Amino acid sequence: MQSEQQYIDLYQQAREMIFSHAPEVMNAVRDQAFGHFKAQGFPSKKVERYKYTDIQALFAPDYGLNLNRLDIPVDPYEAFRCDVPNLSTSLYFVVNDMFYDKVLPKSHLPEGVVIGSLRAYATENPDFIGRYYARLAKTDADAVTALNTMLAQDGLLVYVPKGIVVDRAIQVINILRSDVDLMVNRRVLIVVEEGAEIKLLFCDHTADDRHFLATQVIEAYVGANASLDLYCMEETHNKNTRVSNLYVEQQANSRLNHNVITLHNGITRNRLDLILRGDGAECRCNGCVIADKQQHVDNNTLIVHEAQHCTSNELYKYVLDEQAVGAFAGKVYVAPGAQKTASQMTNQNLCATRGARMFTQPMLEIYADDVKCAHGSTVGQLNDAAMFYMRQRGISEKEARLLLQNAFINEVIDQMRLEPLRDRLHYLVEKRFRGELNKCAGCRLCK
Repeated sequence: MQSEQQYIDLYQQAREMIFSHAPEVMNAVRDQAFGHFKAQGFPSKKVERYKYTDIQALFAPDYGLNLNRLDIPVDPYEAFRCDVPNLSTSLYFVVNDMFYDKVLPKSHLPEGVVIGSLRAYATENPDFIGRYYARLAKTDADAVTALNTMLAQDGLLVYVPKGIVVDRAIQVINILRSDVDLMVNRRVLIVVEEGAEIKLLFCDHTADDRHFLATQVIEAYVGANASLDLYCMEETHNKNTRVSNLYVEQQANSRLNHNVITLHNGITRNRLDLILRGDGAECRCNGCVIADKQQHVDNNTLIVHEAQHCTSNELYKYVLDEQAVGAFAGKVYVAPGAQKTASQMTNQNLCATRGARMFTQPMLEIYADDVKCAHGSTVGQLNDAAMFYMRQRGISEKEARLLLQNAFINEVIDQMRLEPLRDRLHYLVEKRFRGELNKCAGCRLCK
């Protein structure tokens, strides 16, 4: 039996329950998403954008789901402290796939800014959510997006009205918590209107020693002259499977700074689809991956230049140890008429052992003649000459390896504009290379 059949049966049997715990706006597209999922099925490795990750195998196990929206007995504000403290952030929690609203930060947001439950806001403001929800995330184009859309019942809404600047960074802790193996379907909607600015830090953590399967769909709308800094950090465990799809639309002269950091995981598949729709839009996309043991990290990006005078920069770096597998496939598409496009894509990878494997596929597809576009990728091992140089000066082999790996990955971390996070990541990365970062040091749930 194909792995998608259990989800088809589940939806048909639990449809009324799913609908009863979700707002009409989310329910309005649910049946259509189910039809698209049923028609497509999970992609095989023959599908170009999924050639490095076996999606069908990831979804084959029979996970539990909390479709009846039972409360999770935890107060994350009391029980959890993220491993990235002292950022002067406003702290929010999402427990599995439900926004935690029992306790909220004491700091006040600027007038009109909303950080809260997607379900609650959609119930009170269906017309607003209806303008954005499931518009970028096309269910007929991706089966994982369709599955998330047909099962998601809540999520996170981030709304910044026109001209509002949110000075304090917003930190969202996504906690996976369960007494049984669990599948969660998390939804995020980000709307940054014209001239607005916000910085978001998403931290993914697991609080129980269970197998988790998390799907996540993020839709982000960045208005003209607006700015969005989005940092996504994963620090889970080796029983966690994460499939995350991020869809972004940028208008004229907008700015996006997107950073994805994988410090500890099991199997991770990140997808980024970004459209530069307005003239003068800019994006910078950075990726930092550290993997060992049997871990698997696959980043797949598509940046579409539809307008003129737009700029995109990508820098993804991997350090793979032991039997880890990494993959990067990036494509920049320059549409006809998108003149004066400037694009740079770089993927550099370090395989610290012969058992580590890296797949890399940078691509350009250009239909305009006045552009500056370049791409490049490298896969190598630790520099023997540098190792020999340090060993000759009394540095142990272990410490020499640590220094070289740190120097390699720090180029990505130094690109990050959130200074406290940048400083903290230097520390966490060193801990990770030393094998000390097995779980979040501040988490008291699993002690």
